[in-house]
Amino acid sequence: MASKKILVIHGPNLNMLGKREPRIYGTTSFNDINKNLLNLGKKLGIVVDTFQSNHEGAIVDKIQEASQKYEGLIINSGAYTHTSIAIRDAILLIKAPVIEVHLSNIYKREPFRQKSMIAEVATATLCGFGHDGYYMALEALARMLK
Repeated sequence: MASKKILVIHGPNLNMLGKREPRIYGTTSFNDINKNLLNLGKKLGIVVDTFQSNHEGAIVDKIQEASQKYEGLIINSGAYTHTSIAIRDAILLIKAPVIEVHLSNIYKREPFRQKSMIAEVATATLCGFGHDGYYMALEALARMLK
């Protein structure tokens, strides 16, 4: 049986994890998060692909591609969470489960960060668990796909 394929999309500035505001986002590096996701995917029998962009259109393009190639999507759209109708609309193309992830608890942050454009179209949202939220999302997708 072929392995299920999951795409993890990281939005703007997430490539700076471990360096950027460690008090809020932690000290685990972006590369370590991706490496840990790939390793966990292997343990779960899931192929994990990762993608990061600081550009909204590139993220939209990748989501559109994902609608044809993947059985699940994990997305941390970073600041675009609060502003991007384009990313929200692209997610509507995904028939597979979509889990929105945020390292910090966006509901305990500034008022402009407390509204997610993604939450209404995602299967689930995880926030406030730091980098563990990504791994929790991958484990949840593995269960959903069984």
